[in-house]
Amino acid sequence: MADPDPSDPEETQAGKVQEAQDSESDTEEGAAGGEAEMDFLRNFFSQTLGLGTQKERLLDELTLEGVSRYMQSERCRRVICLVGAGISTSAGIPDFRSPNTGLYANLEKYRLPYPEAIFEISYFKKHPEPFFALAKELYPGQFKPTICHYFIRLLKEKGLLLRCYTQNIDTLERVAGLEPEDLVEAHGTFYTSHCISSGCRQEYSLSWMKEKIFSEVTPKCEKCQSVVKPDIVFFGENLPARFFSCMQSDFLKVDLLIIMGTSLQVQPFASLIGKAPLSTPRLLINKEKTGQTDPFLGMMMALGGGMDFDSKKAYRDVAWLGDCDQGCLALADLLGWKKELEDLVRKEHASIDAQSASRSPNPTTSASSRNSPPPPTKEEPRTTEGEKPQ
Repeated sequence: MADPDPSDPEETQAGKVQEAQDSESDTEEGAAGGEAEMDFLRNFFSQTLGLGTQKERLLDELTLEGVSRYMQSERCRRVICLVGAGISTSAGIPDFRSPNTGLYANLEKYRLPYPEAIFEISYFKKHPEPFFALAKELYPGQFKPTICHYFIRLLKEKGLLLRCYTQNIDTLERVAGLEPEDLVEAHGTFYTSHCISSGCRQEYSLSWMKEKIFSEVTPKCEKCQSVVKPDIVFFGENLPARFFSCMQSDFLKVDLLIIMGTSLQVQPFASLIGKAPLSTPRLLINKEKTGQTDPFLGMMMALGGGMDFDSKKAYRDVAWLGDCDQGCLALADLLGWKKELEDLVRKEHASIDAQSASRSPNPTTSASSRNSPPPPTKEEPRTTEGEKPQ
């Protein structure tokens, strides 16, 4: 085919049209890039300097009482719970980072290069045995849900729960009565397992995995003999797609965030506190304050807006410091739900005990009975308002 003749009027005109289209495309790309930069700057100045934002104060006071009154108002219809290991410790499941008692502090017997290796996918593929030995100790089905879990169930029954985002892999939210639609299991779940071979990915059930783990046999795929791993998210793996799809819609319409039992140290879960609208109140029920990131650093790293409990600009964040179960009981009491919550816990635990007894030859020593959360105590909680007991 002959090369185009630049002297041909038709080809010259076509060339001009193409140049114009290329120029127009470059202009559109430049405009899009400029708009993205402007969005970044708008967000930066909004979150760090409080410019151009709608920071309506919805709580009449920054206390648990203030939160309870807001929850009983017409403004609060959709609650998101963000929960971590701290809501399961009273069930007998250790958290990860507590000194001396946390999971990472008690892994010496597995001879790991460092504690976190037990949940790293690269280490697991080479040495799966330590993880499965630990899994036997922590396996779902040996523990009962706590008061916190049933408080979330009560939010659902009251029509207030939009979603529960959990970092936990113990499945206690499901045992407490939450449906899969109510949950975003951000770090995965033991409920299903899959072969780790990318060419296989055979799925296995909870009962199949339990039989292997309690037989102290490394679970191997029946099709290809690769290791089978519970569908929990290890370091080095992506979070479930559901985490991102629900996040995009849920946090546009949330009226209250309740954050319980988490150190907010693991991303991207920790960034969820910054996804809610700027006026949305946020209640932390935890042993210590957390989530207080530096505004400038938080913006630079896309971590969202940190919690502000104590500054003169504080307007929506409340911290109730103490045992998570006690915090839920205190809030339930203010809402007029305390007896209902305690009755629900007793009824559900009795049902779990009865099921355990029917399967166990010696129900008095069944794992379910041994790992019941302790009854409510008289411990006085601490708040951020002059350490005033609730």
